[in-house]
Amino acid sequence: MIGCYGQRLFLNNTRRTNAMTEDDATLLKQRFTKKFGQIPRLYRAPGRVNLIGEHTDYNDGFVMPAAIGLYARVAIAPRIDRQLIVHSRDFSETIQLKLDHLPDSGRGRWSDYVAGVTKKLTESGHKLRGANLWLEGDVPQGAGLSSSASVEVAAGYALLAVSNGTIDRQELALLCQKAENEFVGARCGIMDQFVSCHGKSGCALLLDCRSLEFRLLQLPKDVRIVICNTMVKHSVAGGEYNQRRAECEEGVAILAKHRPGVRALRDVTLAELAAYERELPATVARRCRHVVHENARVLEAAAALDHGDLEAFGALMKESHKSLRDDFEVSCPELDLMVEVAESLDGVFGCRMTGGGFGGCTVNLVQEDRVDSFKRKMSEAYQHSTGRKPEIYACTAADGAGAIVSA
Repeated sequence: MIGCYGQRLFLNNTRRTNAMTEDDATLLKQRFTKKFGQIPRLYRAPGRVNLIGEHTDYNDGFVMPAAIGLYARVAIAPRIDRQLIVHSRDFSETIQLKLDHLPDSGRGRWSDYVAGVTKKLTESGHKLRGANLWLEGDVPQGAGLSSSASVEVAAGYALLAVSNGTIDRQELALLCQKAENEFVGARCGIMDQFVSCHGKSGCALLLDCRSLEFRLLQLPKDVRIVICNTMVKHSVAGGEYNQRRAECEEGVAILAKHRPGVRALRDVTLAELAAYERELPATVARRCRHVVHENARVLEAAAALDHGDLEAFGALMKESHKSLRDDFEVSCPELDLMVEVAESLDGVFGCRMTGGGFGGCTVNLVQEDRVDSFKRKMSEAYQHSTGRKPEIYACTAADGAGAIVSA
């Protein structure tokens, strides 16, 4: 069992997040006031990067994400009617929702994430009040850093706060996931919303995606999380993601015939997979091999962090990327190139692709005093080989959702 820290944190016990500067907070308030003529309250929720444990969350497995200092930010003030007016600065668009007549499904637009969370909060019995809401953020879209989850959590947190509601973070995460699954139509696991709610500064989070028990793991203070964005997202990503889920489910159905009690790949041991692997179609066997071994790698990585063994942690990240590339087949040439470059640079403890795959980002653990050199050399090598200039973000693990407190 994973020890659980702080699962019952309520909105009325406001968490202090990493502070914005006074200028940033003032500008956000000014933009809201210019649009709506009110003085707002400010909230935010972070994106995330997954250090290890890819495509295990929807298989009831283990993951190790960290919230990062890139956020969806919300300015909000109450209305006297039952309307929700939402403006997105990033999309330069305003939408209107009637709280008593919310749509049943999404329309394939940015507003679906706000509408879906609003609907699920309402359906679960939370009495929301009308509000004006300004939304903006700096989590890159389509990069595998959970921009959608950050929007869902930030909007849900703000709506509850302005309505004087209380909700624990676990419930908020589950409702946001439900919104994305049922309203938006994306079959994501719980990891993204969970760490956006529960993230802790300086810590990774070891999460059991079945029980939702979690443990915070302290990251070394002299190591930075460096995220490298390939700036590509191959068009096959959405369909291939759903196909991988289906292949995992096919494997579970076959293995359950030989091993009663198997409900997900989480329930399959390494020995059992080896014993019954020949019963699986070749492609399904590779998918199952990745997930079962990846679950084991996550637990080994947690033990490595507990012992301060970054060399062992990095070796597990390397194995994870190889498995994602060869067995789960969700990498791509751009991701492989970034990993190859990172492995050649000084001060890199570990690197791998992160997120769903077929583009997006790599995650790298880099010695703090080598970060600038890493960023420069990675950018030069990647741009020379692909003609694309990558975006590179040097981060520390951040706190989860909460009120914005100016410096």
